[in-house]
Amino acid sequence: MRSNGRARSRRAPSRWRAGGSTRRPCGRPRLWRDALLVAAKDLRVEARSRVATNQVAPFAALVLVLFAFALDPDRGVLGRAAAGLFWLAVLFSALLAVQRSFALEAHDDARDGLRLSGLDPAGIFLGKAGAVAAQLAVLELLLTGGIAVLYGSDLRGAVILAVTAVAATVGLAAAGTVYGVIAAGLRVRETLLPLLILPVVAPVLLAATKAWDAGLSGASGEGWPWVRLLAVFATVYVGFGVLAFGALLEET
Repeated sequence: MRSNGRARSRRAPSRWRAGGSTRRPCGRPRLWRDALLVAAKDLRVEARSRVATNQVAPFAALVLVLFAFALDPDRGVLGRAAAGLFWLAVLFSALLAVQRSFALEAHDDARDGLRLSGLDPAGIFLGKAGAVAAQLAVLELLLTGGIAVLYGSDLRGAVILAVTAVAATVGLAAAGTVYGVIAAGLRVRETLLPLLILPVVAPVLLAATKAWDAGLSGASGEGWPWVRLLAVFATVYVGFGVLAFGALLEET
């Protein structure tokens, strides 16, 4: 009887194992409700801590300002480089946002609490990715004003710029959340996360830069193939995260 009790206690922490899962049945309404709960929790923590306001946004703005000083006084060079510099700043900020997202559960066994919460793992993934995407969206609005002022960029291709930003933001948030949970259980997660994410999101950086460059130069038609590439990337990583996040979280 005692050995049976020990066996039950060893199995108890895992609630997402195949066969005998204790997770409550989930459907589409429950999935989105869990996603909203997780996203709201992360965003409330960020609103109280102001890490995005006091660290991430100033860091991204500083990247733009430093490049402006480095390339000044040639406004022509700044204008041609604006799209690439914009997305570099967004990418570096996404790394900080993803690290912060998983640092929230790094203390007081909060990650174990997330596993045992009964929330759908796909909902947890969508919630955490959604919170990261929301922070990046606000940041991108601020940086768009920054390149207009500092680099003299003409935002005439507003439609392709907006669609590109949505697709790239979803892709960055989804990929960042997938690799963030992989790195979260490791001691060297702060240094390992950039090594995991940067090679993977290189297509996002390239495609978003090309699409924005086309939009800023008034040749929006040339940018739509790159937008389609961004949409494919985002779809792949959102789908992978929804399917695999439970197993990834269980292993960390």
